[in-house]
Amino acid sequence: MTLSVRSATIDDARAIAAIYAHHVLHGTATYEVVPPTEDDTVEKILTVSGRRWPFLVACDGSEVVGYAYATQFRDRPAYAYACENSIYVVHDRRGGGIGKLLLKALLEAAEAYGFRQMVAVIGGGESASVGLHGSCGFEHVGRLTGMGWKAGRWLDTVYMQIALGGGTATAPVGSGKD
Repeated sequence: MTLSVRSATIDDARAIAAIYAHHVLHGTATYEVVPPTEDDTVEKILTVSGRRWPFLVACDGSEVVGYAYATQFRDRPAYAYACENSIYVVHDRRGGGIGKLLLKALLEAAEAYGFRQMVAVIGGGESASVGLHGSCGFEHVGRLTGMGWKAGRWLDTVYMQIALGGGTATAPVGSGKD
């Protein structure tokens, strides 16, 4: 296995859509119930990349085996330095280090962009995702009970968070308080 991480391109949309579709249809980590199309995925890649936010893929050779991206946590201007991550790995390759490789690269890229906080919003309170984020330094900051109904049951949403760069110790660059 020769794993590498690089920025996603629209040529990766089919593989990314397929990875996510499996999780939508067979898992509870996402509360989507209908998988986005390949065209929807192209739009997502263009939107995220167009904002200069990181959108990464993990490859085993030339095969895309996972992806991760960060988007601003909420649209309001005061959230400009906080991001939320999304990370998915090919279903039959989970547990092999791909997620950790992607998450570490995403943390670096999000910090380089200028984000100061990263939040993981973990649908279904998925234990593998909680463990992955915890292993990379995220702390549990909350749980919303019964926030989603999928797979015939109520699902909790777990929030985890990590500081990036200077975190909250200093004002962000360009904030007018440098």
